[in-house]
Amino acid sequence: MNDTLRKPTVSGVNAKCEKACLVIFCLLTASLALFSCGDKKQKAEAQQDSVRTAQTARQIAEVLGVAVIEPTARISKLAAETDGLVKTVNVDIGQQVKKGQVLLTMDNAVESAQLQQATVKMKTQQDAIETARQNVQTLRVQLQKAEADLKRNETLFAGNALTRKELDDSRYDVQNLQQQIRASEAQVKQAQGRIAELRADSEYASTVAGLKTVKAPADGTLLSLDAKIGQYLSSNQSIGDFAPAGPLVAVTEIDELFALKVKVGQKAYIRQQGSSDRLTTGTVVLASPYLRKKSLFSDNASNLEDRRVREVRVRLDDPGKVIIGARVECLINVN
Repeated sequence: MNDTLRKPTVSGVNAKCEKACLVIFCLLTASLALFSCGDKKQKAEAQQDSVRTAQTARQIAEVLGVAVIEPTARISKLAAETDGLVKTVNVDIGQQVKKGQVLLTMDNAVESAQLQQATVKMKTQQDAIETARQNVQTLRVQLQKAEADLKRNETLFAGNALTRKELDDSRYDVQNLQQQIRASEAQVKQAQGRIAELRADSEYASTVAGLKTVKAPADGTLLSLDAKIGQYLSSNQSIGDFAPAGPLVAVTEIDELFALKVKVGQKAYIRQQGSSDRLTTGTVVLASPYLRKKSLFSDNASNLEDRRVREVRVRLDDPGKVIIGARVECLINVN
């Protein structure tokens, strides 16, 4: 009986082992179930993310580009056509000017003297032409008298009232005057040809004198003028910026990934960089037919990204809300 109390029965040991195995099996089953559920959840979330990403790519409504405000005809550089010393400055920056208006003048004393010299020569030559013409008229009068004398002498010679020598002298006078008239007429033509040369010289001198001014190339606004009285200007030196009159546009570059989405006629709006407030709206008026390297704001030499862009221009509805040369954000509605 004591031995029976000290030693457990075989059936009791087996029962405990079965319970332990059952507990372990349940734990493993629960772990596998949790792992399977987590894996399915991660896959489902990944699929949902990919669906959202694909839907977002297909439903792009706006394309953003950094733009700069410019006139439709673009900003042009002003320069003198010849070297010279600035004598007067006739306008201020920001002033509205008309085409051909003189912006500044340079010293043109030498050119003015050459023009005056050419003018004097031309007047002298005109006087010479007039003198030659008067000489021709005088010879014609003399010829008329000589022809009348010849006719009278021929009548007298027929009546034996005049010698042969006197008749021959009358004929010689007529022929001599005719020759003098032809020579004088040739001199008139030569003098007229000379006046044409002098007139060309005068026009050339006037043109050279006119190069000593800088004029407005068109109606527009003078944006800047870097010229002072007494400053010496070179012909290859830029002295200012000029904005032709006309509507303003926002010039932007759209990345090649979205280039095909931009079309002429699409609506757009302009806002300051980093701001959500709209400055003005506009319409796409130009979409470049080809892709090119970045040109706007590409002054960073370390930018080695090989991406192509499409130039786009947006005409602004209210240009008074922006300023020429401003850097803004341009959002184009491509939906």
